[in-house]
This record gives sequence, C-alpha cells and structure tokens, in this order.
Amino acid sequence: MFDLARTLTTDSKPELYSELASELTALVDGERDSIAHMANAAALLFHRLPRLNWAGFYRLVGEELVLGPFQGKPACIRIPVGQGVCGTAVARRASIVVPDVDAFPGHIACDSASRSELVVPLIRDGRISGVLDLDSPERGRFDEHDQRGCEQLVAILMRACDPF
Repeated sequence: MFDLARTLTTDSKPELYSELASELTALVDGERDSIAHMANAAALLFHRLPRLNWAGFYRLVGEELVLGPFQGKPACIRIPVGQGVCGTAVARRASIVVPDVDAFPGHIACDSASRSELVVPLIRDGRISGVLDLDSPERGRFDEHDQRGCEQLVAILMRACDPF
C-alpha cells in the first residue's frame, strides 16, 4: 500500500494514481449502480490521497449541481451551473485545477478551511452528469498529475456504472 505519511512528490503521483485505478477497477467490478460507485470512489480518494479535507461528487440535475456521495464536512447542497469551481467546470466542460481558491472569481466556500481545489466533470457520450470535486486545506495541492490521474479515475467510474 501507498504510505500516506511520506511526502507526495510529483514522481510518486503516477504510481499512486495507477494504484488507485487498480483499486477503483476492483471496487466497481460486477456492479452498475452509480450512487454505490460514487460513494466508494469518494471514500477511496478521501482515505488514499494525502492532504484532502473533502472528496465527493455533485450530480447534474437540470441546471444545478446537487450534492452526491462524499467524504468530509457537510457541503453546499446546490450549485448553479456556471458558479463556483464546480459549476464553472460544467460550463466549460473541462477539468479545473485551482491552486488558490481565494483567487478564483466566484469561489463558493462550503468549507472555509479549503485552500485549493480540483474539479473533474463526469462525461459520457458527450453528456455531463456531474463532477468529482476534491478540496485541500493546502494551497497548490493539486497539479496536472492530479488532474490526469483523476480524469483516469472518472473514466473508470463512468464506464462501470449505468447512466445517471
């Protein structure tokens, strides 16, 4: 298992995300339920990625993102598309890495301890069904390695579950 006590370096991130991809693949095997998969994925990420204070999902319902399975403190329940980091990721149809949430125009602070954020849209057949949202109490916690790794994990998740 990956030692979370050691410092996570750029060189070790590909190894970590490879391990997470194998673990998530095993977790989703033989099951199609999206809520169950999001719950397990949120727990996996929260407990395996160092220096997170929130890991979870928002589901796209109409023109709003609605809180889904997560790990961490209670969170905002609804986020309009185009607002905050999550809503902006949906509007742009692209992942967003925010090194300093205080510098992101319109950031929605569900947890005042969060300092950086990574959001990855859940896309299948060109349709967005939600986002994966990771928060950290450390500025600059996320980089392009985290983005690519989480995009790979989202792809595994989207292939494994029924559309939602």
